[in-house]
Amino acid sequence: MKISELSPEYRQPPPHAGLLTDLNRVVADVEAFDTSDSSSPEKLAADLRRLLTNLASAASSSSGLDGAFRVKVWHLGFRLWNACVDRANHSFPPSRVAVAEAEIRQAAPELLLVAGLPEDIPNASAKAASFFHRTGLVWLDLGRADLASACFEKATPLVSAADTEGDRAVLLDLNLSRARVASIAGEQALAVALLSRSKPLAAGSPEGIKALAEEYLRIGQAALATKPPDPAIDASNLLTEALDLCEKAAASPTTPTTPGSTPATSNLQVIKDQCLRFLAVERLEANDYGGTLRCISVWRTSLGLGEEHPSIGFMALRACLGSGNLAEAERELETLMANARAPDFVCVSAAEMYLASTGPDAAFKVLVALAARCRAGAAGAAVRVLKKVVETAGGGTGRARAIAELASDERVVKLFDGPANSHERNTMHALLWTCGTEHFYAKNYDIGADLIERSMLYVSRDEESRSRRTNCFRVLCLCHMALRHLDRAQEFITEAEKVEPNIHCAFLKFKILLQKREEDEAIKLMKTMVGYVDFNPEFLTLSIHEAVACKSVRVAIAALTFLLGLYSAGKPMSMTEAAVLRNLVALLLREPGSEAEILKYSRRAKLRMAELGMEAVCGKGTVGLCERNWFAVNAWNMAIKMAKEKKYDYCTEFFELAAELFSKGNGEDDADCLLVSKSLIMSVSAMLHTEELNKSPLSDSDLKKGIEMLSRAGKLLSASVTSDQLEDNILPFLHTMNFYRLLNRMDTSAHPQQLQLVKNFAASKACTPCHLLILEQIASQGTQPNLLVAEFLLKASITTALASHSPNYGIISAAIRRLVRLAGLQDSSGSMSDAVYDVFQQAYQIVVGLRDGEYPFEEGKWLTATAWNKSGLASRLGQRSIAIKWMKMGIDLARHFESMKQYVSGMEEYFEHFQKVTGKEPDECSQKDGAPSTSFSGSVSQPGLA
Repeated sequence: MKISELSPEYRQPPPHAGLLTDLNRVVADVEAFDTSDSSSPEKLAADLRRLLTNLASAASSSSGLDGAFRVKVWHLGFRLWNACVDRANHSFPPSRVAVAEAEIRQAAPELLLVAGLPEDIPNASAKAASFFHRTGLVWLDLGRADLASACFEKATPLVSAADTEGDRAVLLDLNLSRARVASIAGEQALAVALLSRSKPLAAGSPEGIKALAEEYLRIGQAALATKPPDPAIDASNLLTEALDLCEKAAASPTTPTTPGSTPATSNLQVIKDQCLRFLAVERLEANDYGGTLRCISVWRTSLGLGEEHPSIGFMALRACLGSGNLAEAERELETLMANARAPDFVCVSAAEMYLASTGPDAAFKVLVALAARCRAGAAGAAVRVLKKVVETAGGGTGRARAIAELASDERVVKLFDGPANSHERNTMHALLWTCGTEHFYAKNYDIGADLIERSMLYVSRDEESRSRRTNCFRVLCLCHMALRHLDRAQEFITEAEKVEPNIHCAFLKFKILLQKREEDEAIKLMKTMVGYVDFNPEFLTLSIHEAVACKSVRVAIAALTFLLGLYSAGKPMSMTEAAVLRNLVALLLREPGSEAEILKYSRRAKLRMAELGMEAVCGKGTVGLCERNWFAVNAWNMAIKMAKEKKYDYCTEFFELAAELFSKGNGEDDADCLLVSKSLIMSVSAMLHTEELNKSPLSDSDLKKGIEMLSRAGKLLSASVTSDQLEDNILPFLHTMNFYRLLNRMDTSAHPQQLQLVKNFAASKACTPCHLLILEQIASQGTQPNLLVAEFLLKASITTALASHSPNYGIISAAIRRLVRLAGLQDSSGSMSDAVYDVFQQAYQIVVGLRDGEYPFEEGKWLTATAWNKSGLASRLGQRSIAIKWMKMGIDLARHFESMKQYVSGMEEYFEHFQKVTGKEPDECSQKDGAPSTSFSGSVSQPGLA
């Protein structure tokens, strides 16, 4: 039996027959345009992906694909491609299925690629590559540059050998498309490399050269827009290359388009014009104005007698201005304005650019040309041109005057006539107003006034423009005031009042009167300000400052007094009453001899705080406290100033006022307490200085007042100053000294109070030996010295000094000397009391162990001499034991002072002689009731120490 005679169930099917069957079914579904869910584009694309995977597996298997199978797959691939073309031609798919349609289309070249290149199919590689190229273009249209690039890269190896004309044509298209994708991805260097690689492929085809030129132009435009950092990617070189290719294509003989080539879609001359245009733009951006003009010249030559595009003239104008050729720039501007195709805004922009270089001198001619060119919007064009002139004129006075002359020309002003130009007229006024005020703020007052006055040509006289006209007159007034043209300034402010009388005009008139020194008229005008509808008390404050600036103190005081009257009337004011009083006091501070007025208004501030409360007069919170503190500190400073000028009566009152002001806070804190106590103490000090200066005793009321002030100060001082702070604080000493001096004005009944006062001070940490010596001096002087206090203070001074870490023996020696003198006063006989000897005994104990020089030399000499000389007095009085006691004291003291040791031997020799001579005879101190006395004054002569 033959194989062919076997039944079908025993026959072997051809290899991979199932794949062909499935593939044929899917291709048939694509061809059928079935819109059911089972044949949707997404499902068809998925089926094709699955079949391609299976086909690729079969191709890589050991058996592979035979030739007949490959041919069948190619036929199916062509059927699929044609079906995709029909589907695309039938209707453009919606965006949601466009991707699926592109995937179906890509399946066709993928089938050809997997099936390989059968020998029976002519130009198989070129056809497969062409399918990939066209599919890549579809992906590129969908914005999927990555998938497009993948298609181009799969196709390139198929035709890279470029064996046939068809291969070369497809390879050229692939290179150009890959270059476009690289440019989109920002890989300009790759794009340029691909274009360079395409030059040999396009050499034989004018259409290819044209396509290559178009791609160079596209990448050159991209480089011009993005300015890539790579210096190799130069827009100028790319555009020049495109231009050269255009020239080459124009010079080539026309040849028929090769199969598979893509005809150029744009005219060669259009490409060439675009190259020249963008090359001119590139040269202009590179400031190569000569290159720009050469490009434009070639461009114009190629146009011949045709109508020129406005952009040519605009770029030519920019290049001429950049090269400084103003005459040629003027001709280009005239040509542009004569071009009917040029829009009005282009002409206005060109005029702005031209005037930015030439300045206002050529502005009038340009304005006339624009008025003829832009008939519908001449006013608007004039505003734009003048704005550019103003912006580029700078701050020069010459150009500003030229602007003013231009704006005030009748022909220019006429352009703005009519209600239709009201917006442009307002803009023109604002332009000149801004320019004028800039010169005003730059202190170019004459130029500013000129421009402001010319701006009024564009202000109508209707009701709506009243405020604008008034503002112009006011600024003109300010300009002439600055120029000291006071009469002219008064004329302008009078005109302003005619248009719109208000407080601003009145205030300017007030300033003029001040500068003209017409103080009476200024005061009258100031009083009428309240009658204006828009009156604000702030203008009175401003009037005060103006009066101060003009050194018109009378007007300033009148203004402040008038302003204070408003506070008394209870009118609501933006400034606190304390601020007004502060300004008045600050003004008076500048005037010499005004302390009485300063005291008067400072007291008013204190009284108003007491009447209305601090917040009502000074303000709330921190602001109010600052105002109150200002008056307090100023009172303190005035007190110091009065003390330096020895005006102690005012000093007393200012210190007292400062104390009252410092104590007006919401609860006196430690700082306030300290300031209050200090002010009270200093006030009493000034009171005592006044008594000494005037040589008139304090009255009983003043004495009582001073004691009350010091009593309060003492309580505040003890409450505000800690024991550690007392060590460096002089206030307790001043308080004690002043209190003691006031008690001195009383009779001896105050002596116990004085003693207790100094004892309290001596027990405090603020006490120093020096303070105690000063207080002792006060206690031992006067008509009623308090010797008990003096003795206590001297002993306390010595004790305090010895208790310190570094005793001051100068103070100790001075205290000992005074204590010796005071002890001597207690015994008029000078011999019966031991008080003096006790002092010397204490002094001896102090000097024992001291280094030489620690105890003052003169004081040591005085101690020794005084003790020795006292023995001489006792011996002359017949007081032998007392004389011996003082001799021993003198010798003992002399032994401890280096400077006195030279006298020790003589003193000892005399002492021995004195003892031998006197023997055991009783002295005057040992005799009792009527016993005979023996005097040694005649038998012994004692040498004295000086």
